[in-house]
Amino acid sequence: MSAQSADTGQPALGALEDGIVVELELEHPSLLLGSTLRRFPAVSIALEYWSELDDGRTMVFFAVRCAEDDLDSFEAALAADPTIADATLVDEYPRKRVYRAEITDDTLRVTSQITEADGHILDRSSGQTGWTVQIRFPDRDGLVAFNRSCDRRDISFHVTQLRMAKPGERAVLGLTQKQEALLRIAYEEGYFEVPRGISQDELADRLNVSKSAVSQRLRRAMNELCASSLSNAPN
Repeated sequence: MSAQSADTGQPALGALEDGIVVELELEHPSLLLGSTLRRFPAVSIALEYWSELDDGRTMVFFAVRCAEDDLDSFEAALAADPTIADATLVDEYPRKRVYRAEITDDTLRVTSQITEADGHILDRSSGQTGWTVQIRFPDRDGLVAFNRSCDRRDISFHVTQLRMAKPGERAVLGLTQKQEALLRIAYEEGYFEVPRGISQDELADRLNVSKSAVSQRLRRAMNELCASSLSNAPN
């Protein structure tokens, strides 16, 4: 059984060559959890990781944040979503639930097309009615190739941000650019000090994102840092 990160794919190591970084909004009812995202645009879903089992099944773990009043109807939507099967609650927190589900054969997958276009997934999060994905391509040809593969399968493809990757650009081991930027501000403003110099609400205001997005990004960033540090530490 092999596990793979659903947040960043393979972490970026060392200096990056020239290329482009693009943020895309992808939408199709057959994308993972596509019908559920359409029914609950205000719900925040974060893919934690997926795992390929020996019997060929793919299991995905995802964290959900939504209003308490919406939980029953949200879980009913999960049960009816054709892209997953056997959604099971595996962990529960005051404002978050973690589910495990099997990815069905009806699911449209895009990771292989991104890989074929030499793309590297930097970040992925639920949007209003689909997924927001940040990808680094070595050149525009890769972006065009991925766009064409989406067109062939009727996947809505909308570019929200596009920039050139900086020559010699370096990333903190395992972190996306958004995660690194958040950690840098949090550290410089004293978030990790006692007492804290800045709150999550204030970090959200600084970055112009929701408090839940800050919370998720901080958790993922700290998880990546721990995984990278502990995996390289001597036993």
